[in-house]
Amino acid sequence: MNLREHTSHEFDAELAEVRARILAMGQQVDQVLESSGRALLGKDVALANRIIVGDRETDSMEMEIDHLCLEILARRQPVAGDLRLLTSALKLVVDLERVGDLGVSIAERVVELGSAPPFGEYDDLMVMLGTAREMVSDALKALVDEDVAFATRVIDRDEVVDAYYTQIFNHVLSHMRENPDNISRATQIQAISKYIERIGDHATNIAERVIFILNGEDIRHVARLRRSDLS
Repeated sequence: MNLREHTSHEFDAELAEVRARILAMGQQVDQVLESSGRALLGKDVALANRIIVGDRETDSMEMEIDHLCLEILARRQPVAGDLRLLTSALKLVVDLERVGDLGVSIAERVVELGSAPPFGEYDDLMVMLGTAREMVSDALKALVDEDVAFATRVIDRDEVVDAYYTQIFNHVLSHMRENPDNISRATQIQAISKYIERIGDHATNIAERVIFILNGEDIRHVARLRRSDLS
C-alpha cells in the first residue's frame, strides 16, 4: 500500500467515525425522549430527576463530535461530499443536542407536575412523542442508508406532529376555560406538547441536512415555503 492509499484509508476511517458518533448521539437522545415519556406516564419524579442530571452526557458527545470534525477539516481539507458531511455534522449535532434539551425540559415539567392526578389521558401526547422520536431516528437512518427519499418522507411527517400539537393545544385551552382550577397542570401539558412540536422541527432540520450531505441540494427554504403554502 502506497502513502496515498494509506492516507485515503485513514480518511475513510475518520469519516466513518464521525458517522458512528452521530448515530451514538442519536441513540443517546432517543433514550432521553423514551425515558421522559415513561416518566410522564408513570408520574416518576425520580426518573425525571435522573434525566435532568444526565443531560451532561449529550452535551459532552456534541463537543467531542465538534472537535473531531474540526480536526479533520484542518488536517484533510476535504472537498465535495466529504466536506458537506463534516460541515453539516457540525450543525446536525446542534439539532440533536437541542432535541436532548427538549427531552430534559419534558422531564422538568414532570417534576413540576409531581404526583398530581394526570390531566386527562396522555394518548395523543404519547403518539405525538412517538412520531417525533421516529422522525429523529429515521433521519439518521437515511444518513446511514444514503437514502434521500427516506429523508424526504421524514420531512413530510412533520405535518403529523404539527396536527397533533394543534389538537392538543385546542383541547388544553378548552379544558382551562371549563376548569380554571386546573390551569397550572394544563399549562405544563401545553408546554410538553410544544417541546414535542419543536423536536419534530429539529428532526426536519436533520433530514434536510442529510439530503444536503447526500446530494448537495439545500432544500431548507424550499421545504418551509411549501409547508407555509399548505398551512
